[in-house]
Amino acid sequence: IDHAANGKFARIIIKVNALTEAQVIHSLYRAAVAGVKIDLIIRGICCLRPDVNGVSNNIRVRSIVGRFLEHTRVYYFENDGKQEIFASSADLMERNLSQRVEVCFPLRTQSIQDRVMEDLNSYLNDNKQAWILNKDGSYDRAKLDNSESPVSAQSVLLDKLTSQS
Repeated sequence: IDHAANGKFARIIIKVNALTEAQVIHSLYRAAVAGVKIDLIIRGICCLRPDVNGVSNNIRVRSIVGRFLEHTRVYYFENDGKQEIFASSADLMERNLSQRVEVCFPLRTQSIQDRVMEDLNSYLNDNKQAWILNKDGSYDRAKLDNSESPVSAQSVLLDKLTSQS
């Protein structure tokens, strides 16, 4: 928030299964108002509303439901060119943040950060299985524009993993 408020680039990408915790949602709204660009990849329930004028214009939310039930939870922060990436066991729900023991840890190895970012970008570019959350709480299927090639994040990951074995 401080970086964005001072005219510096700031970005957040979060990939979790659920976002319901009110304080986290309020903080994301504050960040969006300050100018932070926020991409949320929320597989299931999301109580935040994107693209509400003056509240969440800088927030995009997508859900990707495909062949695999994923449990990846990643938190990416970029502040004026400096990136931090964390992996976690926690969804952003009251029960996870207040009533359970969860873990969140930084990814410090550059090759691991690069791999996680490549995967996050696959999810952000998915135009086959992605659903885009609207400000009214409804979802629309991501549209494939004529200049784009079809991208399925889960297929990209599966291809990558099977070629490594």
